[in-house]
Amino acid sequence: MATRLEEHLACLYAPTPQHPEAWIPAGVVAGLGADVCDRIGLRLHQALAEPVRHLVDAGGRRWRPGLVAEAIEVLGGDSERYGPMCAALELAHTGSLMVDDVQDDSPLRRGLPTAHGVFGVATALNAGTNAYFAMDRAIRMTLADDPLLGGALRDAFLAALRSAHAGQALDITGHHTEMEHAVATGDARQVLELVRLSHRLKSGAMPAAGFEFAALLTGAGEDLRQALVAFGEAVGTAYQITDDVADLTGVTHHGNSTKQVGEDVRNGKVTMPLAHAVTRLPADRLRDLWDVVRTPTASEQERADVRSALLDCGAATVCAQEADALLHRAWDRLEAVLPRSPRVQRLRDMAWRTVHGRTVA
Repeated sequence: MATRLEEHLACLYAPTPQHPEAWIPAGVVAGLGADVCDRIGLRLHQALAEPVRHLVDAGGRRWRPGLVAEAIEVLGGDSERYGPMCAALELAHTGSLMVDDVQDDSPLRRGLPTAHGVFGVATALNAGTNAYFAMDRAIRMTLADDPLLGGALRDAFLAALRSAHAGQALDITGHHTEMEHAVATGDARQVLELVRLSHRLKSGAMPAAGFEFAALLTGAGEDLRQALVAFGEAVGTAYQITDDVADLTGVTHHGNSTKQVGEDVRNGKVTMPLAHAVTRLPADRLRDLWDVVRTPTASEQERADVRSALLDCGAATVCAQEADALLHRAWDRLEAVLPRSPRVQRLRDMAWRTVHGRTVA
């Protein structure tokens, strides 16, 4: 699947300019001369494809399409037939990273300057959101003769996009009120609930949709479909929890940093380790850390001290345990209804590596 996935990505987002109808509905440019279409195709490629390819070509783990393809195979389907949709899931994720990097003013992604740093904010935002529409093209390419199934897949995908945007909205607005309450009272329940919900929506919804795709494409029964969706959500949520931890130590690939260390602390975010630290640090120490996190002018040394404290108090360990517990619960439910297949263990191993084998997003 890995090699073919790159081919499917290139089919949806070609590395060279295409006819304008790769991007806009057929007939819109009818009657225009070939030279005009060539110029339009070049401009659309520069404004829509190149910013996305910048991030796609930088690598990434491709775990979302990989897991969905493996789930399709476990269920007796042919993942290669649905390769374009698996690729479109990766493109949607890539687009969300581009938008997220603008919102966080991140300088680095996958070891390269972020898309907005290279192409500008306006282009990165437009190209990033345009990547969501690759799924519609992929469904048309794959299921042109099955509008009912295509409609069900679009419903699942759009529901995931709505959830992801709601999660991002919660992430942007932050959980400062709840964190302030936790610091004042020592009660972390509210802030933990909101951080968990944000993670489920922002990071769990799209993998859940991918696993729902696997169920729909293979005609799985309702119990199995629900278990697949729950497992996909668990994998995505657990991945985000461990990503919160990875932000404290940095993420490297072949010895190079793939993104800036401590971005969450620098951006004043309330993360899972910070929320779990409420019950693991003395009240005065917690107050000092929280004051640094919410102060935009805090020094790099102060921020480094926050990261060290969150690691030393055991909050990061608790996050890893929570991620594992999520995975185990969802897997136990799924395994009980999966068909017998030698690929079942492979699916499980891939999920655990996804969550705990941190390299690049």
